[in-house]
Amino acid sequence: MELFIIIVVAVFGLVCGSFFNVCIYRIPRDLSIVAPPSHCPRCKHRLPFWLNVPLLTYLFLRGRCFFCREPISIRYPLVELLTGLLFGAAAWQFGLSPALARALILIFLLVPITFIDLEFQIIPDGFSLTGIVIGLAGCWWWGGSVPWWEFLLGAASGWFSLWLVAAGYYFCTGRDGMGGGDLKLLAMFGAFLGYKALLPIILLSSLSGALIGVGLVVWQGRDGRYAIPFGPFLAAGGLLYLFYGRQLLDFYWSLVLPA
Repeated sequence: MELFIIIVVAVFGLVCGSFFNVCIYRIPRDLSIVAPPSHCPRCKHRLPFWLNVPLLTYLFLRGRCFFCREPISIRYPLVELLTGLLFGAAAWQFGLSPALARALILIFLLVPITFIDLEFQIIPDGFSLTGIVIGLAGCWWWGGSVPWWEFLLGAASGWFSLWLVAAGYYFCTGRDGMGGGDLKLLAMFGAFLGYKALLPIILLSSLSGALIGVGLVVWQGRDGRYAIPFGPFLAAGGLLYLFYGRQLLDFYWSLVLPA
């Protein structure tokens, strides 16, 4: 039964990933996610249901539109596969519990946020602000013995901590180094996971961002002003904490306070 639940949740994740592709393409372009129905962005042909099967359609068509034979972006199957794997991993990790609901909602918000930020370097408020509201409203259910004020403090601290970093960077350089979307995204993590999660998430995202940034500078020969969106690194750090928060905290304190 447990394996069956994992498979069902993972398949549901694939379907959600197909919907995320619509959001990723249309929301930054101020297009409706409802109408018109799914269609090829190049030849505008409407796609029947049998050409909307997650992953399988892309493989069957060998990555090309059925009508105009133009290449389909690899982002489409990648988003579907990633969402399916994350949903399945959440079901395996948390089982049928309130923690699973929290994990699935977070993943539902973070996948489109990540790919929109990668392509357009924006984080739509519709995701982050809605996430803050859901996180604070749901903390009564999935928070367990954790008091509600820790999640409220997490939302406030998440926004204010990155605001201080952004203000300090602007004061020292005269340039904006972080967008308001990043502040709201960290506030969303605080609302879902509580204020204790913020420091590990910031450390994980900063470390991964620094490594990727140095790699891009070395590989492409860019100067230090190459713009790299921070949202995807925050999302990765938040997901790592969601799945391995207790282990990460134990490891951190073992370094700070060795036995």
